[in-house]
Amino acid sequence: MFGGKWQMLTSMDQTPWYRRFFCRARTLDLRATRDRANQGDAEAQFTLGLKYGTAEGGSQDLGQAAQWYRKAAEQNHSLAQFNLGLMYAKGEGVPRNEAEAAKWIRKAAYQGDAAAQFNLGMRYHRAGVWGLQQDATESKIEAYKWLQLAAAQGYKGSAEACDRVTLGMTREEVTEGDQGASAFIATKPTNPEVQ
Repeated sequence: MFGGKWQMLTSMDQTPWYRRFFCRARTLDLRATRDRANQGDAEAQFTLGLKYGTAEGGSQDLGQAAQWYRKAAEQNHSLAQFNLGLMYAKGEGVPRNEAEAAKWIRKAAYQGDAAAQFNLGMRYHRAGVWGLQQDATESKIEAYKWLQLAAAQGYKGSAEACDRVTLGMTREEVTEGDQGASAFIATKPTNPEVQ
């Protein structure tokens, strides 16, 4: 009797119920999502970008992911802006282009996306370390400001990174960075070309 039950369990689908449920729902939603995306729905465009960018196996298409992220990013979808920026930084699905990467990551950071703020802070930190001496002070202050903003949202590693940046700053620079972080107000730009 026990052997019969054991065989039955090993032949059943071992996929957790929630995965079967959500996979089925996603499959059924794909057509509707694509229709909404084609009609200009930024959230649907982002969802398609995410689907193509994170798909497993042979269904991953980074070029398609970048196209859908761009459509959503141009409508000021902050997560799409950040993901598109990362794709440009890595050259995934688009040619590697640091200027484009920084542009899209900056837009997401200004909208309050903590991951984008952390990434932007680390970019400023690297610029301060490797950049020209006259730009180093401004880069340190900007790095500190963006890392402070990300840390205030609880973004993992931000507080520690901010502490490391602080080690190379004067008291006046830290004060200026604190003032910049305090004055920051996340905004959603009305014009996609702004910033």
